[in-house]
Amino acid sequence: MVPLDKLAQITQRFEFLEARLNAGASPAEIAAISREYSDLKPVAEEIAKYRKALDDVAEAEIMLADPEMKALAEEELPDLRQRIPEMERRLQLALLPKDMADARPAIMEIRPGTGGDEAALFAADLLRMYQRYAEGRGWTFEILEQQDSDLGGIKDVSVSIKGEGVFARLKFESGVHRVQRVPETEAQGRVHTSAATVAVLPEAEEFELVIPSADIRIDTMRASGAGGQHVNTTDSAVRITHLPTGIIVTSAQKSQHRNKEMAMQVLRARLFALERARVDDARAAERKSQVGSGDRSERIRTYNFPQGRMTDHRINLTLYSLGQIMSGDLGGVIDALISHNQATKLAEMEG
Repeated sequence: MVPLDKLAQITQRFEFLEARLNAGASPAEIAAISREYSDLKPVAEEIAKYRKALDDVAEAEIMLADPEMKALAEEELPDLRQRIPEMERRLQLALLPKDMADARPAIMEIRPGTGGDEAALFAADLLRMYQRYAEGRGWTFEILEQQDSDLGGIKDVSVSIKGEGVFARLKFESGVHRVQRVPETEAQGRVHTSAATVAVLPEAEEFELVIPSADIRIDTMRASGAGGQHVNTTDSAVRITHLPTGIIVTSAQKSQHRNKEMAMQVLRARLFALERARVDDARAAERKSQVGSGDRSERIRTYNFPQGRMTDHRINLTLYSLGQIMSGDLGGVIDALISHNQATKLAEMEG
């Protein structure tokens, strides 16, 4: 368990930040202080509960020496002592190193992998699944760019998702999602295996990631829909090429100004993710503590329609509720991934 003097230092730091905010810090200080204060608040609250529980146990143990209070103390002590391990666990969870991107909005990109038309249809199913999950949590779900296939599937889609704890809950969705089912076009009734890739990137604020204009090339082009037919007759679509990395982002909504804005939003997220990956690679030990690497080449989950099951291979979780999951009921899966990640980090801290 964390030494009590360390807990006292955290509490003192929290109280100092609280006093600075109440004393009227300068506007420049408030932003930085508020972020640290918000991060420390849940930790300070857990420390206060833990210290109170320890004090209650100590007080009850003193009461054992008092003949008049001994019976009451003997009655209360087992319950008080039983609460300590759970409070220690909650405190340890609160003290786990934070991913500073957890509170950010996210850009989600979905693309079909192996499987042709069936993979494109599965990509569209995943898009609907995540949209329903986002709606259920009260998040905003805005499609930035979408290219449809001829049969109603998706060739490529980028989405902006905003709300409380978006990246924290969606970051483990990155990877290869495999589907096993009988395609609608399959006359023989044979089960086919297809795949789609999902990438979840934390959004970067414009002030955090300044992209020099000399580093990008912006091209305008005529927008087209599925099969190549023209949606409009104006050159409204925007393609931005980041010259140093070769990353290309397109957006083909009706407004050319909005297209540039959305394409830059996706580009910033991709560059921010590249920088995060670079830092993660430099911290190999820290990367091992994550649930999977998030690499797109890693098969993370299988959706088996004939058996009605979903299996997450990273944590060996199998649920026979595929219909509900595809309808956006992802909470149980995501909670299990977060809990596994926390347990792994706790074990490493204790080891």
